[in-house]
Amino acid sequence: MSCDKDAETRHTLDCFRDRLKRLIQVEPLLDLLHFLEPDRKDRIKAKFREEGNISAATLLIDEIIHSKNCEQGWSRELVTALETVGCKHAAKYVLNSPPEPTEEAENDSCVRLIDLLQLTLVNMKTADVCAHCRVMGLLTQEDQENILKLIENQGNIGGARLLLKRLVKNEAGWFSKFLQALEDTEHHELVRELRGEPCNEDGEAHKSSPVTDKEFHQAATGSLRKTGKKQRSNIILLKSIITLPPVKKSIIPKSTDIFEESKRDIVLRDYQMEVARPALEEKNIIICLPTGSGKTRVAVYITKEHLEKRKQMGQPGKVVVLVNKVPLVEQHYKAEFGRFLKHQYSVERVSGASQLKISFPQIIEQNDIIICTAQILENSLAKAKNGDEDGIKLSQFTLMVIDECHHTKKGGVYNHIMIRYLKQKHQNQLLKKQEKSPVPLPQILGLTASPGVGGAMSQQRAEEHILQVSATPTPSNASYIQFRCGLFKKVTIKPVYGMLKDPFGDVIKKIMDEIHEHADLKPLCEPGIQNYEQWVVQKEQNAAKEENQKVRVCAEHLRQYNEALHQSNTIRMSDAFRFLDKYHNEELKTKSIADEEGTVTITDTERFLFTLFKDNKAKLQELMGKPQYENNSLAQLKTNILKEFSTRERARGIIFTRTRLSAIALCQWIQENPKFDEVGVSASYLIGGGDQSVVKPMTAAEQKDVLNKFRDGQINLLIATTVAEEGLDIAECNFVIRYCLVTNEIAMIQARGRGRAEDSSYTLVAEAGSGVAERESVNEYREKMMSKAIAKVCKMNRADYEKKIREFQMQAIMEEKVKIKKKQQKGMMKEPPSKISLSCRQCSVFVCSGEDIEKIENMHHVNVTTQFSKLITVRENASLQERLLDYETNGVIACKNCGQQWGSMMLYKSIECPCLHIKNFVVTYGSKKKTFSKWSELPIKFPAFDYTQHADLLVEDSGEEEDMETD
Repeated sequence: MSCDKDAETRHTLDCFRDRLKRLIQVEPLLDLLHFLEPDRKDRIKAKFREEGNISAATLLIDEIIHSKNCEQGWSRELVTALETVGCKHAAKYVLNSPPEPTEEAENDSCVRLIDLLQLTLVNMKTADVCAHCRVMGLLTQEDQENILKLIENQGNIGGARLLLKRLVKNEAGWFSKFLQALEDTEHHELVRELRGEPCNEDGEAHKSSPVTDKEFHQAATGSLRKTGKKQRSNIILLKSIITLPPVKKSIIPKSTDIFEESKRDIVLRDYQMEVARPALEEKNIIICLPTGSGKTRVAVYITKEHLEKRKQMGQPGKVVVLVNKVPLVEQHYKAEFGRFLKHQYSVERVSGASQLKISFPQIIEQNDIIICTAQILENSLAKAKNGDEDGIKLSQFTLMVIDECHHTKKGGVYNHIMIRYLKQKHQNQLLKKQEKSPVPLPQILGLTASPGVGGAMSQQRAEEHILQVSATPTPSNASYIQFRCGLFKKVTIKPVYGMLKDPFGDVIKKIMDEIHEHADLKPLCEPGIQNYEQWVVQKEQNAAKEENQKVRVCAEHLRQYNEALHQSNTIRMSDAFRFLDKYHNEELKTKSIADEEGTVTITDTERFLFTLFKDNKAKLQELMGKPQYENNSLAQLKTNILKEFSTRERARGIIFTRTRLSAIALCQWIQENPKFDEVGVSASYLIGGGDQSVVKPMTAAEQKDVLNKFRDGQINLLIATTVAEEGLDIAECNFVIRYCLVTNEIAMIQARGRGRAEDSSYTLVAEAGSGVAERESVNEYREKMMSKAIAKVCKMNRADYEKKIREFQMQAIMEEKVKIKKKQQKGMMKEPPSKISLSCRQCSVFVCSGEDIEKIENMHHVNVTTQFSKLITVRENASLQERLLDYETNGVIACKNCGQQWGSMMLYKSIECPCLHIKNFVVTYGSKKKTFSKWSELPIKFPAFDYTQHADLLVEDSGEEEDMETD
């Protein structure tokens, strides 16, 4: 643990080198650094005598970073030494808890102000001011002795200079204390001057004339001469900036315009400016910075500079910011791009949840900065390729910002957009050879906290992965930037050992064994684990294709019991029971739906399964009421939460869990337990918005409300699924707990990055033997592998790097061509839709031919035939009533024969359209049967929905009905 801390401190020293060399007092510090060898100290002291403190501090930092012989725990010794000699500001940087950028900028302005007034300040009564500064903690006893000694040897001015030099190395807040010290020692005129109230010859304060931005810039940069009225004017302006209180979100009235503070300059820290520099030079780069270190702020700054530069050159500028989640569109608009740039440029956001009444191309044309989901852009690019007037081209943009750009390698929408980019880049090279003008392409700026290693098992493969990620989002003149400013918290793993008795789980396993026997199934592993779920899902799919309804329905029930078993091991037994009870009640309700033709048929197997649960229901209810049988994981989680809220003055944390159901259940458990209320826990859950599970999804508005309450402090504990791991702007947390959940190294880094507050902790609570802790250790190893790979890629020879990038880009283009060719060569693609048919996944009844299916907006597959309407029953859709552009979900459609849900009833431009979800059907092609989870997996092209034709038919039908009524 100590070794890891020492390694992190070396990294921090390297990151904040430029700042630290101005804050460290080398001479007194060296006496307290026992971990440094004597010869190293002698070299540093010699450097101090020959070249001064800054050069010596630079050498000290280098010696520490590159030394391999330091004793274990030296980092703690360094921090203690810095605090002892009065370099508390430097100590904070070493602890990786620097001030906010605005506070840092204000402090720099104070230092600059002292420098501007140095000639006046050195005439103070140094000994008196020194004594007061010592009492206020601005100087150490050694500082005071050195200053008094210098006064004795060199006079008052020499001592004053040392006092001022030492003063500015304090942590933020020293300036007001120094003013108080001057006031107490009757230096009233100096105080007025430092406060921006210069006096006339009679000693009375007078008002200064307005100061121009140019004069302020000269004063801040030191290019203005330190004499005359202009100096005083600029000092007044500097002081007005210093005394301006920082704006905090919590004190902004709700009625205030969210862009009221946007006119403030964007202030970047040193490391942020360093990573931004290549982009400012118009290079395509990826910025890799940890969560919470200001990647988006850097992107805003680069966007501003990009547009300003193009304006100065008389060229149009157009920036598109791509995100992969709908909530991020609004977040980036309000918190970053809109906040800082709305007053100067036109900024607009577009997503699937938008209700804008103009087309996307119009939005592009009318605005300077467009924030949108990647899918919106990809849809419009595809339209342009097909000759649609509503399409747009990449050449319309001059800068493209890709948030969470590590997704470009996954074959998703990011990847599709960048493949288009690469193809055009390749085409441009051919155009140049033909001496034709190339098509302009935007500069690319990628943002990520963790590119990962792509499952690499060796360092070489990890480096190849980094190069591949680098090649896709940064397609030309690529410069892969990695600069770690933040330090990730070490994982604390809390292994939980299973209970000796688990009667509740035993009853569930007994039920599952009876189902195995009934369906003649022989599982390959014990129930309750991920491998069992994979096995039972495969059995269900095979049974559906073989029309073996006995095995299919048994496999479906086994899957629910396996989920309940997992729940009883992670959340309460009562939660697991409610889950099973709800499932069986809903299935029974489905089977007892009455329609015109009677009741839906219940098979013997279904009757057996319902009876089996009914017979064991009372036993499960009895056991769930005995707290002594609750799982130990929940007890460990309780201990962790109570510890965090009991030992911290203001605790704020996130618990990540695997499923939506467990997130809701854990939240209820916390809200119902008085122990948590006693320590001030206020909990809520945050889950995804997709309608993909038995749990009602959260709408974007509900997610936003929870996050706002968490940010404002009304909620201090968030229980979330992986939806909160990446991208979403979540307030600083003191602790992060991953509860029985592990995925890959990217998710680990993203989740851990939520612990942004000082001294935050990251804990994994996992059942011993479940494999969760072991996988987390693998992720930690991969994280280190990733850091080494990035460092090596950054040090590559430029020519070798460019060559590799070109290879991977050409490989990406060729792979895309092969993929398209394979898709086109598949037999089903050449055949008409009539060659396939759909049957119910549960009862195998024939549903429809492929020729009956049409597509709405190239997305929704509907069947509006009269024959199909006779096969379905429509039920209320209680889980999702959400308005989406021109259509809305109006109900659930189900099989009249068995009650199996088939999809949803859509209202599209006032026409009811049954929308089919392919996961509920078995697809037959010739003699082959297959199941699919998404329509995109089925390589066949369906015709577009003919709205006019169907509308005409409806009008004719209604006309006939009216005629009949008239007759």
